[in-house]
Amino acid sequence: MRPAAGGGTPTGAGGAARLARLWPRPLPVVMGILNCTPDSFSDGGRFLELDRAVAHGLRLLEEGAEIVDVGGESTRPGAEPVPARMEIQRVVPVIETLRRERPEALISVDTSKTEVAREALDAGADLVNDVTAGAAPGMLEAVAESGAGVVLMHMRGTPRTMQGETRYDHVVAEVASFLRDRLRAAVDAGVRRDAVWLDPGIGFGKDDAGNIELLAALPDLAALGQPVLVGPSRKSFIGRITGAPVGERLPGTLAALLPALRCPRAVVRVHDPAPVAQFLTVARAILEATP
Repeated sequence: MRPAAGGGTPTGAGGAARLARLWPRPLPVVMGILNCTPDSFSDGGRFLELDRAVAHGLRLLEEGAEIVDVGGESTRPGAEPVPARMEIQRVVPVIETLRRERPEALISVDTSKTEVAREALDAGADLVNDVTAGAAPGMLEAVAESGAGVVLMHMRGTPRTMQGETRYDHVVAEVASFLRDRLRAAVDAGVRRDAVWLDPGIGFGKDDAGNIELLAALPDLAALGQPVLVGPSRKSFIGRITGAPVGERLPGTLAALLPALRCPRAVVRVHDPAPVAQFLTVARAILEATP
């Protein structure tokens, strides 16, 4: 692992310790989505330029996000992969600038490529958000060497093929078994156990019924003993259930976040931090006052 500019340890080193400070807490952690891509399903192309991406990342933090998740490759259904070098060019300058502008902020990189993860961690990322659950050779070792955290997500196939593989005998049990196995692999690779977060992969190789069943069972997945991350924001299952277009799915997103309030350590990955934070605060107050 290369040193950071100017010598010393990489700025991403110790990310697991920074993440551990999030717990315990009464509310889920809000992770803001920053897509530095031309083709993401909701906001593709809006933040491809560095200045606009950084400005949006700072806005996410100001609106209540505690983590900014920076991605340079779309993982929407049907998306094609991009070369690692292009992904690095999209995300690393954004991470470096956000780290310089907000040294205290938590930053995640949304990637499944080991080369991208290493570059991003050296640039200042605290967390690798991996839709393939650390499948790439060397990914889990790279996270362990950096002292960072990792999100392990369940997905069948690839973003290009995943919606052709949505049949399960028991979706919750199968997803839980997969995540349990990947947790063991991460810990065996040297990642701190308390820095491994688990994500059921809402919208990744599941049909609408499977997505709803996994959301309802989120507290059961939390019983695996790890923080759980859930990312239903603006996704197509909300549109199919309600008929709402992408830009009008905030109410459905908020409803999908309700199960996170019943988890002891939860992270919600969203496009709209301010209304999400307000919703979670009021919903928690109501739940605590309920006889």
